[in-house]
Parts: sequence; structure tokens; C-alpha cells
Amino acid sequence: MRIAIIGAGIVGATAAYQLSKNSEVELVVYDDGLGQATKAAAGIICPWLSQRRNKDWYRLTARGASYYPELMAQLEADGVTQLPYEQVGALVFKKTPELLEKLEKIAADRRKEEPRIGELTKIEVEDISSYVPGWNGTHGAIHCSGGGRVDGKLLVEQQLYLAQQNGASIKQEKVNLTRDEEGKVVVKTTSGLEEFDKIIVASGAWVKELIEPLGYYVDVRPQKGQLIELELQTTEATDDWPVCMLHGEIDILPFEDGKIIVGATHENDQGFDLTDNQELQQKMYEEACEVFPPLKEAKWLGSRIGTRAYTSDFLPFFGNIPGEETLFVASGLGSSGLTSGVWIGALLAQLSAGDTPLFNVDSYTPGNYIQKII
Repeated sequence: MRIAIIGAGIVGATAAYQLSKNSEVELVVYDDGLGQATKAAAGIICPWLSQRRNKDWYRLTARGASYYPELMAQLEADGVTQLPYEQVGALVFKKTPELLEKLEKIAADRRKEEPRIGELTKIEVEDISSYVPGWNGTHGAIHCSGGGRVDGKLLVEQQLYLAQQNGASIKQEKVNLTRDEEGKVVVKTTSGLEEFDKIIVASGAWVKELIEPLGYYVDVRPQKGQLIELELQTTEATDDWPVCMLHGEIDILPFEDGKIIVGATHENDQGFDLTDNQELQQKMYEEACEVFPPLKEAKWLGSRIGTRAYTSDFLPFFGNIPGEETLFVASGLGSSGLTSGVWIGALLAQLSAGDTPLFNVDSYTPGNYIQKII
């Protein structure tokens, strides 16, 4: 079976890694490397304390979070020594004691079905610095021991490397989709038309430009996101500090060797523009410094900028496009892409190979977001 994957972000790379283990699959991955959200992303894996009401979103992201230890075990078995995900715990902040109590109750109820949440501890404001030395915020938090962090760029690179080692062909090339004389969807490359038994489109917000020329409308819009990278001047071992989820858009993610990532912006009016907005980056930096003053002395290493994909109801979609037997797609992951993307990639690998996944995918059908234009 010959399978193409267009887009090598978190979904495409995970699907490629899983499919490359199948000796019956000849795999080709296309990605031009521009604007990919995952390459810009470092993320918090802790969906269980989210108060979003969409149950389908929660079911998907919770399953994605629980898949990470399994995926890391696979990577380790394949020789990866620097794992991109680590369970370091998460501090989720709320502005009032009442909101903290409400959050604690929600998380405790969810832990009955999802033990991966781990231990839940309400931390008073004066005790936060015992978790993150130098913290000077004014609000308490819930500490969730099951929370983790992931370096999306590293995770993608490792999975693509292993896929290539397993025989997959990785091509840095911009491609399009078209139909041949018989109406079958084929990949249009710089060297001509390529036929595949199955095609997976995992190109985030760019699915519109790939799918719509085939005669469809796609409910997806781009959102620009910017992160900043800092290097903390400290002798503290920062690799085991918990990730910090503040009230608004700002998260603070400590990594090893004093590396701190702050972000991210959610810019709905920038399209696919990937230029630095230093004003917004400075605003994020100042907000982070208010609660974590040691960042004022940190070295500014640079920024990461990518484009997320959102649907009109903020729910991802993935699977086979109705009426297109060979065509599979995933998009709309939004800011939770690193959490749900690994699981969606694994599911797409199963679906495209003709397997039946042990997960109900009906709520995420592309037919809800992709309509044939008559």
C-alpha cells in the first residue's frame, strides 16, 4: 500500500512514525517547512483542569494526554535518549479561593475516570515559590502532579527521523492535490503527478488551499501564535519545575538549564503572517515578569512563531472525507494541538491502513467541516 502524508507537524509526524512500522506500507511525507505550528510550539499537557464545556473536545484531549507515556515508551524502545515529553506537574492559577475550590472539585471528579491526573494539591500563594523559586504572584494554584511539558519541535524531528530510518521518504516540497482523468485524487509535485492508495492531509490551516480546489468548502481559519524563549540566570535545577498556567493566554514553561518559554499569543487577524510582533512579545514578557521577577534578568534567546488551525466551533476534525475513499484529513486542533495531535496522528495511521481504532471517532468526522460545493 502506497500512502502519502502532506504536512509533517505533530499529526503528520506521528502518523508517519506509526505507519513506517508497517512493512506493507510505502510511505512518502511532504512538507515545505513553512509556518508549521508544531515547530514553533512547546506545550503544556494537562487538559484535565480545563473548564471548556465541550465533552468531545475533553474526551479527545484527555486521551491524547494519556497516550504520551505510551508514545515515549515507543520512542525509547527505538533508541531515543532525549525524550521530548516529561511529567513535571502543572500549576493552574485562579484569581479567587472560590474559583480554586471549583477547579479542584472538577479535577477530583475527573480523576475518578482518569487516574493519570495524579495528585491534586491546593497551593496557597505564599507557597508557590517552593515549586518555582522566585515566584511573586498574588494568586494561589492547584498543583496537578500528572501535568507535563513537551517540546513539539523535538518530538516532530525524532518521529520523522525514526520514520525515515524505517524506510519512509521525507521530501521538503510544497505540493498540491488535483484529480486525474478518472477523477481520482493525486498529488501534484514539482516532477509530476504521483498516485497513492491513500493520502493524509495534515497541513493544519493550509488544508483549505489543498482541499478546496477539489470542489469543497473547508471550515478552517488560521491563527498566529508567538512564543518567546528566555534563559534564566540561576544556579537552580529548572528541569523539574512545574509548568505554570496563568489566567489569560500566558503560560510559563521551565525547561532544563534555565531555559524558559513564555507564550503564546492568539492572533486571529494576521492570516499566515509569520513576522515578529515585538510589541506583543514585550507585553507577554512583562506579564510574565510580574509574577516571576527573575525573568527581568533573563537573557532573551529569541521567538518561535507558527500558525494554528481553528474551526468555527473550536473542535478538531479528522478521518476520511465522505465521498473520497482515498483521502484522509486532520485540522482544527487549535492551541491544544500538542495534546491531541499525537493521538489524532496515531488514529489516522490506523484508519488509513484500514484498521478499526479502539476509539469512537464519529464526533470528529470531517463531514461536519468539509462540504462539497455543488
